This record gives sequence, structure tokens and C-alpha cells, in this order.
Amino acid sequence: MHNWLSKFIHHKRRRLCASLVRHYREISSASPDEVWRKIVDLADVSWHPLLKSTNVPYGLVPKPGLIFQAVTRLSPIPIRFFVERVVSQQLLSIRVLAIPGVEERLIYQVESTVCGTYLSYSVTLRGWLSPLIWSFSRPYADRVARALVEAVEAAALQAVANNRKSINDSCFDL
Repeated sequence: MHNWLSKFIHHKRRRLCASLVRHYREISSASPDEVWRKIVDLADVSWHPLLKSTNVPYGLVPKPGLIFQAVTRLSPIPIRFFVERVVSQQLLSIRVLAIPGVEERLIYQVESTVCGTYLSYSVTLRGWLSPLIWSFSRPYADRVARALVEAVEAAALQAVANNRKSINDSCFDL
């Protein structure tokens, strides 16, 4: 009996630590520079399916060590974000500091290929609350990469349309 009880207590003392990793990859016809500009513009999160606004001033370039807050579309409680790593034109790694018991890391990567620009988005959740948090955030995480690519391509199409309009309105019509 004593042996069984000590094993039970020993197992109770171990921490339950779950880890969830999900990768998403999308291709875009936009240039890598346009995709990168949209990723590092932390003030404009209008394309993001979960975030509503941030407290980052327009034009601020993310650097490692930057801490900012964002408000989600689900609740008015702000969540803190920490920029971990930035490799210009290639990688942005952000850690989410939301709830004790959950460690969340978001990584955006941009790759230029012959086929177009690849955007990779990775979500890593660790901690004993990660399965619960993942059940709420998964539908939104599934849409982040696609929403970002659509926003970049829509902005590129808008720029082309504005250029055509300005060319058609010029005084050099023959």
C-alpha cells in the first residue's frame, strides 16, 4: 500500500505540460516587400481575424524587446505582446503574454520563390492551459495567414487601380 501511495503522490507532483504546434503556409502574387511591410505594420491589424487594435504608433518598426498591447475582437481586455526576434525581410517572432500557464509564440516568415511569395505562419502553445486556449483560438489561427495574404493583394490591386486612374486623368491624352 505504501509503495502505491508514493507512486500516486509522485505522479501528482509532476506538471502536466502540453505543447501544440501548428504551421500554415500561403502563396501570394504580391512582392515579398509588400508582404513584409504588412507584417511589420503592427499598428494596422485590420486584416487580423482576432486582433482589433494595438497601441503601437504608426511607422514604428518592430525591434527585439518591443512590448506592446492589443485588444481582441472577443474581449476588451488588452493582451501584451513581446517581439523576440526580427530578421529584416524574412522573419518576425512574437511571444504572447496573456495568461499565466500558457506560453504562446507566433512566427511569421516570408520567402521569395519563382512561384510567388510564400508566407509561413506558425503558432506554438505550451503549458497546462494550452489545450483549452487552443480550442478557442484555433478557428482564428486557421485564418491568419490567408487574411494577411488577401489584405496585401487587395492593397496591391488598389494601388494599381489608383495608378491607372491618375494616368487616365493626365493631360497627355491623345
